[in-house]
Amino acid sequence: MDVRTGFIVLLCLMGFTCANPVKFLDCGSSSGKVALVDINPCPSQPCQLRKGQSYSVNVTFNSAVESQTSTAVVHGIIAGVPIPFPIPIEDGCKSGIQCPIQKQQKYNYMTALPVKTEYPAIKLVVEWELRDDHKQDLFCIRFPVQIVS
Repeated sequence: MDVRTGFIVLLCLMGFTCANPVKFLDCGSSSGKVALVDINPCPSQPCQLRKGQSYSVNVTFNSAVESQTSTAVVHGIIAGVPIPFPIPIEDGCKSGIQCPIQKQQKYNYMTALPVKTEYPAIKLVVEWELRDDHKQDLFCIRFPVQIVS
């Protein structure tokens, strides 16, 4: 392992040890089961997401199916209306998951959640899905956040 790879692994491990588990609701994980959700930094809940910053999102889940691919779909739910929320990397296979996904295996999905400065200061619910080859949810989670200035 070269020095850069070791440094990245160390940062990821530090993120796991510093992150607090986030309370979440399962919104229909038909192809898997979520074990743990971490957002870093998120010292209290609902997570306060500061405009202009980026947060790490780590979801540990077990897959109930095999899948060659995985695709993340994120929505902000405001007043019951889901609004698409773009994320930098939609491909779960480039977000910490070794593809193809195997049945009955545990995976750690890791990605960034950037909060743009133009977002309004508002409370909302984030719905985060990771879909398999058949567009079924490996996981679907909802958690409350508050965007702050």
